[in-house]
Amino acid sequence: MGYRVAVAGATGAVGQEILNILEELRFPADEIIPLASERSVGKEVAYGDDKRLKVRDLATFDFEGVDLGLFSPGAAVSAVQAPRAAAAGCVVIDNTSHFRMHPEIPLIVPEVNPEALAEFRNKNIIANPNCSTIQMVMALKPLHDIARIRRVVVATYQSVSGAGQEAMDELFDQTKSIYMNDKQEPKIFTKQIAFNCIPRIDSFLEDGSTKEEWKMTVETRKILDPSIEVSATCVRVPVFVGHALAVNVEFEEPLEPDEARHALHEFPGILVIDRPEEDEYATQIDCVGDHATFVSRIRKDPTVPHGLNLWVVADNLRKGAALNTVQIAQALVEEGYI
Repeated sequence: MGYRVAVAGATGAVGQEILNILEELRFPADEIIPLASERSVGKEVAYGDDKRLKVRDLATFDFEGVDLGLFSPGAAVSAVQAPRAAAAGCVVIDNTSHFRMHPEIPLIVPEVNPEALAEFRNKNIIANPNCSTIQMVMALKPLHDIARIRRVVVATYQSVSGAGQEAMDELFDQTKSIYMNDKQEPKIFTKQIAFNCIPRIDSFLEDGSTKEEWKMTVETRKILDPSIEVSATCVRVPVFVGHALAVNVEFEEPLEPDEARHALHEFPGILVIDRPEEDEYATQIDCVGDHATFVSRIRKDPTVPHGLNLWVVADNLRKGAALNTVQIAQALVEEGYI
């Protein structure tokens, strides 16, 4: 049996990656329907190597008879269009931040909390977590299962693709302009991103943290365990694709680095590359285009009774967004929910 699948936000970076992954994973779709704003209607998007699909208008599209809606059109648009699709019987998997902390909507990483998947029936909507949260909980889950995590301190090194195609263009244009001695003022970011790091992602909150840092805290608790304390500092770096995290974890029980390596190695979706003495550790360039979450530099933190440090890297457009979305869709099919 094949499914009718709508991809909302099909012209954006994540939407295009969703289309790529649907084809790569041979998702059982009889029909793929790309949707975007009115200005993109009639444009063509690629599906596989030889197929071109015409974009339709998300705002007027009739979702009756559509089995799955994979949404990444922006939070404001999803807030309106996702419930409309869900009311028509379409199961929505939403990539935006709008529904993540809704108490009746599950926030899913299939390898981490598949037991929460059935809660989609509450609203016919499933939320996809923040990109950095996904790769962090992927690394934390197998460790939490054997030693229980008390506290996490994380610093992120997030690529510009997390802010969209225009942000990627800004990094490219600024870098080129500096070499041409024709410096350009930032438009997408608050500071120059070329040859620079910006310790701000999303807006600032009253306590001095950013919304991105808040997301990592509350989403980790919702997905993994509400008792875990999380302190995050999120930084935008001049990298096109791939997020990296320096993660410090404090456990309730002792956990040796070799035990952690074994648990991570056995966990689905994790690839351990950890031979620093031979310069074998993952970087953002290594993860681009890969489905795995890479974990490296697993070592003790001697400043707390039971602590480890980890370096976690993943392609934010794939596992951080599009791949996780399609994996949720696969889980719905495999579990017989649709």
